[in-house]
Amino acid sequence: MKVVDLTHPWSIHTPGWVGYPGGKLYYTQNLQTNQIVSQRLEVSLHSGTHLDGPMHGTDTMVGMSDLPLTKLIHEGVVVDLSETVSDWDVIMPHHITDQVEVKKGDILIIHTGFHRYYQGQPQQDLVRYFCMHPGGGIELAKWMQEMEIRWWGIDAGSGDHPMATTIRDMRPDIARQFEEHVGMSIKDYFGEYEYVHHKSGRKIKSDIFPMHHFAFQNECIHAENIGGDIELVLNQRCIIGFFPLKIDGGEAAPGRCMAFLDCGDLTVEDLAEALG
Repeated sequence: MKVVDLTHPWSIHTPGWVGYPGGKLYYTQNLQTNQIVSQRLEVSLHSGTHLDGPMHGTDTMVGMSDLPLTKLIHEGVVVDLSETVSDWDVIMPHHITDQVEVKKGDILIIHTGFHRYYQGQPQQDLVRYFCMHPGGGIELAKWMQEMEIRWWGIDAGSGDHPMATTIRDMRPDIARQFEEHVGMSIKDYFGEYEYVHHKSGRKIKSDIFPMHHFAFQNECIHAENIGGDIELVLNQRCIIGFFPLKIDGGEAAPGRCMAFLDCGDLTVEDLAEALG
């Protein structure tokens, strides 16, 4: 069996999402004084490679500790869209299906190439990484619902298009650049989508966060800031797993994302039991 790590390393330089604080890592004890080393970490749950849980995007009390291994580990595919989409493009279902076969119930990892602009990479450009990356819209969210995608990941700062998030309010300068780029207003470009609240039945109209608000209430959560050695598994089927911190009541959690190849007769159930 071959294991490929799809996780960025974490450090005090690891950026938070736009508007989120950075992390703090510091010593609370050291060898010369206390005979043992201890460190303390203060960090947003959305720092580094992390999995957004259901509580992050919709009304629910399903925390990270409630996600079973059968959801976190399964067969799936890593699709390479780095030659298909670029700055500010909206990822559509056909972009994916033109490249790879996606099966119902799969885990899906989308490679846009934007991991190259992440913190510590040779082409580091955090404004481009967080504010200009390709992202999904309501068409992608609805397709993933139809395909019963367990969870999906992207090598960018959000599963949503950055201009369909609150970045457009926090960075009006970049919002203006986007509108010049597409030749229309953000609201006209994305339009509105509708859905029914999964608990109260309330009808909702929105023009923001479809990959969070619509998708999460349909149990299609996603991982952000995928990276590591992702380029070793492009357009390949494999077993994919995300191993977040098992936080009771957690709305998200950092963790390790891995792809398992050349598994022979090892099944997903065998792997889940071995890692359980």
